[in-house]
Amino acid sequence: MRRRIYEEDHAAELSMDLEAEEEDGNQTASFNKFITPEDAEAAKTRRMRWLAQICEYWPLQRLVSITDADVESVLQSYSSSDVSGLDPKALDTRRSGGRIVLAGSGPGNPDLLTRATYKAIMTADLILADKLVPTQVMDLVPRRAEVHIARKFPGNADRAQEELLEWGLEGLKAGKNVVRLKQGDPYIYGRGAEEYEFFSRHGYAPIVLPGITSALSAPLFACIPATHRSVADEVLICTGTGRKGALPDPPQYVDTRTVVFLMSLHRLSSLIDSLFIDGKDWPRDTPCAVIERASCPDQRVIRTTLEYVCTAIEEEGSRPPGLLVVGKSCQVIWKGTQKWVVEDGFRGLDELNAPSELSKLPVRPANQPVAV
Repeated sequence: MRRRIYEEDHAAELSMDLEAEEEDGNQTASFNKFITPEDAEAAKTRRMRWLAQICEYWPLQRLVSITDADVESVLQSYSSSDVSGLDPKALDTRRSGGRIVLAGSGPGNPDLLTRATYKAIMTADLILADKLVPTQVMDLVPRRAEVHIARKFPGNADRAQEELLEWGLEGLKAGKNVVRLKQGDPYIYGRGAEEYEFFSRHGYAPIVLPGITSALSAPLFACIPATHRSVADEVLICTGTGRKGALPDPPQYVDTRTVVFLMSLHRLSSLIDSLFIDGKDWPRDTPCAVIERASCPDQRVIRTTLEYVCTAIEEEGSRPPGLLVVGKSCQVIWKGTQKWVVEDGFRGLDELNAPSELSKLPVRPANQPVAV
């Protein structure tokens, strides 16, 4: 608010200077106008008094609920020294409204939810979920909570997104705890920042909870180290689908880079073709892997090369959601010579949930020193 007031005063001073220049035949206003330090100090004092009035007139419980639109209303009252630029009823209604959480649900397995996201789901009155959030995660939602799934299909993605935002805003105005449950991480190709901006603009600044992104966890579940000494020293996360469904410009080939393409399998052929043209210089024998339904019981990994990956998907079919990992890191642990290999199933967390012989070992008493 202080910054905006200063800008308003500064703009007014510039306007007066320009008017004076026009009247004096392009002479600067300062040539005929004597400005004292007291003038600037008086303007500063007026700003401080007005801000003090606002803070004394309005309790902090109401001020914390103001939006950008409210700031504009308050600034309009600055010229008249009026402190009634806010609607107390609207502020109180907003303050007693709900809470919005943007939460990442991780790659798919419910065991990979953060504790914070799990708590948010358990206390939610309204869940707004991505279409790709797995059933195992949605099964955790309490029965009392209202659930809306994004109705996204080709040609309706933007409208479906608007619909989710409208549902969320309605829930917040009704005083509900709203959880926007997003696949992976909200800020990794999840439009999380757009949603944060939308709700903040309406006076509901979201709490944002990170999620384990499939861009880094899916390769791990497929025994692919995203980085490995002497093989890959950098990781690049790309999207295979740009705005309005356009194909983004693919990256240049770098021998020591692992590239992860999200949201790319539905137009895999076009993506692969783009890697071989326009001087991108991707070798056709570059190892790659298609990882689908990462961390879910029906996880599938197709290990191949850029030369055969499209043929492999055509013959084996698709199991969305999935991603493409490309780079020499794909053959650090797994080494094969076939055109492609298909691996089904995921058991990576089973042993953690099963009884172990380790649980039968004696527990070290508290405060007992540990031999090193």
